[in-house]
Amino acid sequence: MQDAVFQPGRRDILTGIVAVSALSTVAPVSRARAATGPASLELVARFTSPRQVTGVAVSPTGRIFVNFPRWEEDVSISVAEVGAGGSLKPFPDAAWNGFRNGDPGSAGKAGSSFVCVQSVTVDAQGHLWVLDPAAPGLTFIVPGGPKLVCIDLATNTVKRVYRFDTRVAPQGSYLNDIRFTSDGRRAVITNSGNPGSLIVLDVQSGVARQALVNHPSTQFDPAVTITVNGKPLRMLDGQPAHFAADGLLIDGQDRYLYWQATTGRTMYRVPLAALFDASLLPAHLGAQVQVVARTFVTDGYWFSRKHGMLLTSAEEFSVKRMESNGSFTVLVQDPRLFWPDSMAEGPDGAIYVTASHIPEMKAWQGPGITETQLFRFRPA
Repeated sequence: MQDAVFQPGRRDILTGIVAVSALSTVAPVSRARAATGPASLELVARFTSPRQVTGVAVSPTGRIFVNFPRWEEDVSISVAEVGAGGSLKPFPDAAWNGFRNGDPGSAGKAGSSFVCVQSVTVDAQGHLWVLDPAAPGLTFIVPGGPKLVCIDLATNTVKRVYRFDTRVAPQGSYLNDIRFTSDGRRAVITNSGNPGSLIVLDVQSGVARQALVNHPSTQFDPAVTITVNGKPLRMLDGQPAHFAADGLLIDGQDRYLYWQATTGRTMYRVPLAALFDASLLPAHLGAQVQVVARTFVTDGYWFSRKHGMLLTSAEEFSVKRMESNGSFTVLVQDPRLFWPDSMAEGPDGAIYVTASHIPEMKAWQGPGITETQLFRFRPA
């Protein structure tokens, strides 16, 4: 694993970031600077339990989509288009949202209905992509369920389904988030399960493979304890939260993939050319992974050509921008951003962010979730 080296003056969103040399010697995280005229948070929609929002996607025409995983309870809608006043319309139709926990008839439809959707995103080609790890309750994967669904927003119909077998999504995995190259021909998915990994997908051929399996960069950091409002995030048996590779982005030049584990405070990157080279031995690919910066507990990365590299800060109820010198600027901070999860960008440059309230889940010793929200703000 290498240090990331940045040359001043390069046309790169991360130009000049100071990298650290090793995990054991990382410098303390830079203190976030308060933004000049910090953005205000605007409520877009609220969702009452059992709907717990995680992902959000916004189309170039301003259509808004969200998803609700089956983490603690069954849900009647997995993917929805958000309408006026926060109304929800099952998307693309009722059949795709027809899976039900405990329904014998649903088991046979796991490949053609949404089982436990984790994230949604819109590509530059006008498609909505729905990532379904098919692991209700973050546990057992429903056989035949792990998939990526491509929906044509011009017709509101499913265009293609990419189904992942146990070589790509074995039991214990959890497909979390996805990003595409600008031409839409390649995609990378984070697997935040155990062990963590990246999944590389050739969109045209449909061939998918795991990469950096068990590599330190894709695993959770056992030295990190996620703490929200002074309370460590722990399971009912007292074990700490261990989330592997999660947030990720591809830079504006399609040169590097950036990512980190939620249970971690280190940002990594790897050249896309190396990641997409299936002939590279695992050790040779791993040697090209670079440590970029010391960060914070985050569940979401977003690259904006207008606003730069954005990261959610789960412990600090905020969204931050990474500056060229490696410091972080707080763009918005609000107690309502209870576990800021995923981000998307509207055609007007507004940033949409979900508040998924994960620490309130009973599975994490919380009181139980009553409501989650979708917000937006306009960075100064």
